[in-house]
Amino acid sequence: MLILTSADVRRALPMSEAIQAMKQAYASLSDRKADAPMRTRLPIPAHDALSLVMPAYVQAQTGEAFAVKVVSLFPQNPSHGLAYIQAAVLVFDPESGRALALLEGSSLTAIRTGAASGAAIDLLARKDSAVVAVFGAGAQGRTQLEAACTARKIQTAFVFDPNVDKAKRFAKEMAGTHSIPKDVRVAETAKDACEKADIICTATTSKTPVLEDKDLKPGTHISAVGAYTAEMQEIPAQTVLRAKVIVDSRAASLEEAGDIIQPLRAGLFDESHIHAEIGEIILGRKPGRQSNDEITFFKSVGIAVQDAMAAQVAIENARKMKLGQEVEF
Repeated sequence: MLILTSADVRRALPMSEAIQAMKQAYASLSDRKADAPMRTRLPIPAHDALSLVMPAYVQAQTGEAFAVKVVSLFPQNPSHGLAYIQAAVLVFDPESGRALALLEGSSLTAIRTGAASGAAIDLLARKDSAVVAVFGAGAQGRTQLEAACTARKIQTAFVFDPNVDKAKRFAKEMAGTHSIPKDVRVAETAKDACEKADIICTATTSKTPVLEDKDLKPGTHISAVGAYTAEMQEIPAQTVLRAKVIVDSRAASLEEAGDIIQPLRAGLFDESHIHAEIGEIILGRKPGRQSNDEITFFKSVGIAVQDAMAAQVAIENARKMKLGQEVEF
């Protein structure tokens, strides 16, 4: 069995390749060539924590992928010097069921979540998009920014976080890395972040909208990867109502995406308001952006096909690069 640490995963899963892997994962899901049951939720009440079990099998152009991720959310971890998200991905041989690899899952999750936005940005954002705003200065925000700058030639980036010191560290650490421009600015308000942005990425755990609809300029693309429960909400209902809505999975979004569930429950629209799964756009079955003034909104709650395909790329690259440790199992 191959064991890949967090550092190994980051080296073996470059953002450009992760974005392409997400496109294949989404296309396979919408083409019914993948099976990803709804994730099993295991509450751990003694620690106010939640663990999620996410299996997936994918048939893609690059071959088959079979993996299970266990990702746990422990809110008290940061106060103990540990990451909020803890995860591991176990990869199996689809032909025999033999365990092939164990990957550190927090890094893989951050990269594949960023790559999901990158795929959506590549398909839906205006080609001339040059300014991105990121809401949330955590690990997910970092890969959101990297993915946006991989998919489009970004000249200026804004970051907004209620914790200003955290946002300042984010800006200092991210400026000039990978494909990210040196011009990374801390926005003092949500409005400052939005009003010039061509692309907005939200990666928070907020239960109320992090921006106001009136602050969006025409033609903005939004990728929202937080609000992964019905109780959470990052994007105002007014924005969702007037936007072209694209999701990673209809079933998962209607079960878990607060940004969609809450306006639905309020009677603002019905399920037909979801224009497409992103896989349907990749397959050419539904149109993407159709005008420069259109607001496009990609909502992702995260699905296991992403982990399976990202792990496949990481393992292939790791073996070429001689990364990781092989152990008998």
